[in-house]
Amino acid sequence: MKILILGAGKMGTFFSDLLQPRHEVAVIDTDPSRLRFTYGVLRFSSMEEVEEFSPDLVINAVTVKHTLDAFRNILPHIPESCMLSDIASVKTGLPEFYASCGHPFVSTHPMFGPTFASLSNLANENAIIIKEGSEEGRGFFRELYEGLHLNIVDYTFAEHDLTIAYSLSIPFASTLVFGSVMKHQDAPGTTFKRHMAIARGLMSEDDFLLSEILFNPNTPEQLSKISETLERLQKIIANRDSEAMKGFLDGVRHNLA
Repeated sequence: MKILILGAGKMGTFFSDLLQPRHEVAVIDTDPSRLRFTYGVLRFSSMEEVEEFSPDLVINAVTVKHTLDAFRNILPHIPESCMLSDIASVKTGLPEFYASCGHPFVSTHPMFGPTFASLSNLANENAIIIKEGSEEGRGFFRELYEGLHLNIVDYTFAEHDLTIAYSLSIPFASTLVFGSVMKHQDAPGTTFKRHMAIARGLMSEDDFLLSEILFNPNTPEQLSKISETLERLQKIIANRDSEAMKGFLDGVRHNLA
């Protein structure tokens, strides 16, 4: 299969390395200097090269902010039969785009961003495959992700957004609050250092990505739960209520079990 990857960032490079042994892979990036990190693939810098390549599948691996623009720019230069795919963590606008683009499509979300995951060992990581879209495309990515020993979950676009509000918005918001009240520590404990490592990793992400994940329509409900729980904990601490604290801690342990 001829596969064109849009974007030569960490995930684009990861997918190019993963696919090139079995497929004819080309990578295009608006910054040609980034292509020097791709190996064993064709490196494109113009749409004329894309037209000549005539891909069967396009994998959009650009940053979330530019996902839709990258698709729109490439559409005039690929065959009508070419399948479109994205790996975006934020699916805002994609269902509407796919419904009108005239191409078969498949949408997935590898839940192992390069900031925290080891891309060389993904056995404990997850991936989401969106139920809408091409059966052939879903099968392609299912086989690909199974080869990485990922746990695969099938969601609709709506179910995906709800899951992301829970699994990303809550830790993102909690980490941002932690970082916003942070003060320098001369002798930090182990737990503090681990929280700091997470916070620094999070803040290395693109601001637009962080914003869009937090702007998920389902996020406010999750944040309300955090606020309610924090208020409850504050009351327990203020009253030095040992019995209530035990109940609170038991509840946390039950959730984590």
